[in-house]
Amino acid sequence: MSEKTRPAKPVSASRVETTHFVTPPDVNYLGNLAGGKLMHWMDLTAAIAAGRHANAVSVTASVDSLDFKHPINLGEVVIIKASVNRAFNSSMEVGVKVISENLITGEQKVCNRAYFTFVAIDDSLSPTSVPAVLPETEEEKQRYNKAELRRQIRLLNKG
Repeated sequence: MSEKTRPAKPVSASRVETTHFVTPPDVNYLGNLAGGKLMHWMDLTAAIAAGRHANAVSVTASVDSLDFKHPINLGEVVIIKASVNRAFNSSMEVGVKVISENLITGEQKVCNRAYFTFVAIDDSLSPTSVPAVLPETEEEKQRYNKAELRRQIRLLNKG
């Protein structure tokens, strides 16, 4: 199916939220969630968002701007939110936000943000076209516009 025949999809069609409980096997020697474990959870959540948008297997092409702002402690809950910000030919930028929640106090903190680029692939493992993104809210429109700028930066840095 060509890109022109695939109708644009709203951001809400790709929205994903996963929740994880931080247990002893997930932490480093400081008692905080290990960065690699969090990155794995983020990648899986972003892959679901990309796959929902593309209706195709989608693989991680790159990750940028992964910022660790606050440690996440043993016993806390991790909420990971992801959605496709913008689609290009076969690639998509997925925005990911990580929130920690202390179940005792109810306090929530935004701990991490990142931008993942995914590529949709077909049965022969070749890139395949994806539908355009239809941003609806003002926030979605801003993320949509900024995604193009980030893409240009990625392409400049690639060379």
